[in-house]
Amino acid sequence: MQRCAVCHATGEGGAQGPGLGGVVGRKAASSHFAYSRALREASLTWDRATLDRFLAAPPQLVPGTTMPMAVPDDTERRDLLDYLATLAPGEAPSRAASGGATSGDYHGDRPGVRRHITLADLPQPYATPSVRNAPEIVARPLATYPAVPPGFRVDVFAHDLAGPRLLRVSPSGDLFVAEMLAGRVRVLRAADGAHVAERKEVFATGLDLPHGIAFYPPGPDPQWVYVGETNAVVRFPYRNGDMTARGDPQTLVATLIPGSGGHVTRDVAFSLDGKQMFVSVGSGSNVAEGDSDERDRADVLVFDPEGGGRQVFASGIRNCVGLAVHASTGDVWCSTNERDGLGDDLVPDYITRVRRGGFYGWPWYYLGDHEDPRHKGERPELAGTAIVPDVLLQAHSASLQMTFYDATAFPAKYRGGAFASLHGSWNRARRTGPKVIAVSVVNGVPTGEYEDFMTGFVVDDDAVWARPVGVAVARDGALFVSEDGNGTVWRIAFESE
Repeated sequence: MQRCAVCHATGEGGAQGPGLGGVVGRKAASSHFAYSRALREASLTWDRATLDRFLAAPPQLVPGTTMPMAVPDDTERRDLLDYLATLAPGEAPSRAASGGATSGDYHGDRPGVRRHITLADLPQPYATPSVRNAPEIVARPLATYPAVPPGFRVDVFAHDLAGPRLLRVSPSGDLFVAEMLAGRVRVLRAADGAHVAERKEVFATGLDLPHGIAFYPPGPDPQWVYVGETNAVVRFPYRNGDMTARGDPQTLVATLIPGSGGHVTRDVAFSLDGKQMFVSVGSGSNVAEGDSDERDRADVLVFDPEGGGRQVFASGIRNCVGLAVHASTGDVWCSTNERDGLGDDLVPDYITRVRRGGFYGWPWYYLGDHEDPRHKGERPELAGTAIVPDVLLQAHSASLQMTFYDATAFPAKYRGGAFASLHGSWNRARRTGPKVIAVSVVNGVPTGEYEDFMTGFVVDDDAVWARPVGVAVARDGALFVSEDGNGTVWRIAFESE
């Protein structure tokens, strides 16, 4: 960004220079790296070794420019070559995409690709038809692993799980996994730094679509494990190191919603002081069509830890699948699935801080003062009252769990930020790929940008071999990712600069 993007600002080149995508492994005669007649006539092959020698040469200038053509520092040059090797032909250096680039599909996904979607990028409703295009789930191709940034290692931490979804790590380092459709919570245990789970135990079973998991009170010595069922919040007595529940569940909130159906996941999180319990409840419909009963739905609810004092903390949030509380600011965050049916690029899903008493638009408005045409004119008094979320994601990405990276094992740019899983689209003609993203957060404030972190799950236009759901930070600083397509939990660790 500091040295290259001014002149190489787009995939086809900036004001002066060509794009850098596809440099490694191409000939200098390529239009992407042909600075002068001398270079074109040389017809050099830019494999890694040749480019390394070229950039290590004594300082010189690109002919006809004032741009240095050398990177004398060995470490910096290696990092540059690693980065260039990740760029596809025509791709820019790491500048956040905007505008038309936000409407792409899975073909543009790869680690390091950055996006910043703004309200100015939104199309009109029905600019494209709304389609049903759910992917076929296939087995993981032999020897295929997800793509992650250079320096990271990916391992299968556990497999053959029953649709693993939300993940939480206990203070003692155990990984709790919600196997939602199986009605149980499982515990995976491994020593810090181990690549594979060493023990697997069922913590509790017989649950009603369990999803959210939280430890209470916050801190190093919790006494309870709370579980968000689809219509209740229950808790189990717990001591650090327990791999099976100590007794039967105690029901705290017996009825979360007035009816059944619709979005079934409920996440649970506690305020930093432990005095408030937040529970996310998704809508019962897409956009409150027909006679759907939406009382106390599309909300974040707040209770005391015993399940009393029920209030609506924030409303108009169609489906906050993932809840998180920032460890420094105490802000409540939501990872949200927005509505379907308005076209490929409406409405963007989002990740946002959630304000107490805030209204986020559903179902009458979206992303601030954009009226849903299916409810046109119904609630004019709400115009201008809906809050614009912090981080807009490609529409229909199906953002699920999110977590803050509060460890130090990953490079500095990830520390203090967030990771979120995207399940992938079903309501787009041009599929958005299932992946994990890194969300930029500076001093607790999101910048609006996000970056692809873990990709490569798509086989072709019809099939995928994994759909990420859960994300959680291990005690040793690695990142756990669950996917419910083939029942896998991945462990991602940083091993080298």
